Formats: sequence, structure tokens, C-alpha cells
Amino acid sequence: MTTAPSGAQAGGPQEDGNDFLLPLRWRPLRWLDGLTSALNACGTLLILAVMLTISADVISRQAWNTPLHGVPELVSLSIVVIVFLQVPHAFRVGGLTRAEILLDRLPLRARAMLEVLHSLAGAGFCVILFNSVLPLFGRAWSRGTYVGNIGDFTAPIWPVRLIMLVGAALLGLRFLVRVIQAARTVIQS
Repeated sequence: MTTAPSGAQAGGPQEDGNDFLLPLRWRPLRWLDGLTSALNACGTLLILAVMLTISADVISRQAWNTPLHGVPELVSLSIVVIVFLQVPHAFRVGGLTRAEILLDRLPLRARAMLEVLHSLAGAGFCVILFNSVLPLFGRAWSRGTYVGNIGDFTAPIWPVRLIMLVGAALLGLRFLVRVIQAARTVIQS
């Protein structure tokens, strides 16, 4: 039985050196890693924008007794966008919740086999999510669906649905990379 090398692993979900799977050194993974990191950064900037918008709304309410139009709608849409922008990166770096108390006690091969099953289930969930959001995106795009009130504030919801599709697709790809990585570890251990 071999053990996985320690240290940062390109393409692995945990970059802190605690990943038990063998690393993948594929050139397309650099592109995928870069894209998930860029979307994560966009999500972080959106968090900052939401904080500034809420602060401006509070100041406007206190100083001039006038709320900013559309802040509740923008914040509710932004929360969904932030989640889908950042979840692929969170999975990549091992930031999603896991119960490792049992996994840490298993032999490497058994852990890797469970990881294959877990990642296949995650990829399947992403396919279901993508297929569920796709018609919602189509309807929002074709009908011009929006949130807010005409004459006060309106915002289209198709960009949010599009980001949900992109986030689900990227998370699914991250799960598939994990499946390959875990299967490779099963075979080589």
C-alpha cells in the first residue's frame, strides 16, 4: 500500500497538504483552477459590494430618512450569486464540511473508494441541479423575468440563473476531477 505524497497538490481539492489522494498534474486543470479562483474572487468582491450597499442604505435611512431603492432585492439575488461563484473553489480547497473522524481511521484504499462514491454522488447532484436550473434560466431569459417593482426598481433574474448554471457546471467538473484522482489512488495503492 502506498501513501499519497504530502504538500500542495495541483488539481486536488485540498491545497493545504492534507489531501490523501494522489495529485493530478494535467494542464487543463490549471485552467479550471484559474477559473474557479477567478469566480471565487468575484464572489469576494460581490460580498464587499453587498456590505457597502447595505451600509449606504443604512446611512441613507438614518441621515435623510430615505432608503436606497432595490437594496433588499439586490442583496437577496447577490447571496445566491455569491454561493454559486464560490462553491467550486470551496470544494477545490477542501472547504466543504466533511466528517473525517471515520475516514481518517480507514486504510488509504478504502478512503479512496469512498471518495470515488462520494464524488460520483456529488457530480450526479450537480447534473440534477444544472438540469433543474436550465429551464428556469430559459424562462427568465425569454420572458424577461425581474424582481422589484416597475417604476421603483427592477433587476432581471436571468444573470443569476446563468451564474447558477456556471457554478453547478464547475462544481460538477471539480467532482469529476476528484473521481479521477480517487480512482487513480485506488488503482495505485
